[in-house]
Amino acid sequence: MENVFDAAVAQNYIIRINKLVEDTHGHWGKMTVDQMLAHCCITYELVYEPEKHKKPGAIAKFILKTFVKPKVVGEKAYPHDSPTAPQFLIKERKNFDEEKKRLIGYIQKTQQLGKSAFDGKESFSFGKLNAQEWNNMFAKHLNHHLSQFGV
Repeated sequence: MENVFDAAVAQNYIIRINKLVEDTHGHWGKMTVDQMLAHCCITYELVYEPEKHKKPGAIAKFILKTFVKPKVVGEKAYPHDSPTAPQFLIKERKNFDEEKKRLIGYIQKTQQLGKSAFDGKESFSFGKLNAQEWNNMFAKHLNHHLSQFGV
């Protein structure tokens, strides 16, 4: 798994994002490119702007930690057309340039904060994660969707 905390890896994600244009079409799925960028931003919003989202209740958090967490933070790539959690669904069109800028900013901020800032950090849905689990979650999600759109 690529190390999102490494400056060169973060820059590679930014290069890939900068190859996207407003009319880039996905190879699978229903999202438009602007929706995909907004969707990818949600992972970072849950870290940096958690007040934007409703916290899962105790039962939901138990289910997420028990059944979803291993798939999200593990090393295995997501299959095409994986189901999306309701809070990650983007139903309306978004401003492409704005979402692109936000995602790049989140990637840069995460890289600059570094691995140590995430080791033992509480996840919105999964409880405390170690730095490798955070890395896997970020890298896997970005790679899945950037590949979806051919970059």
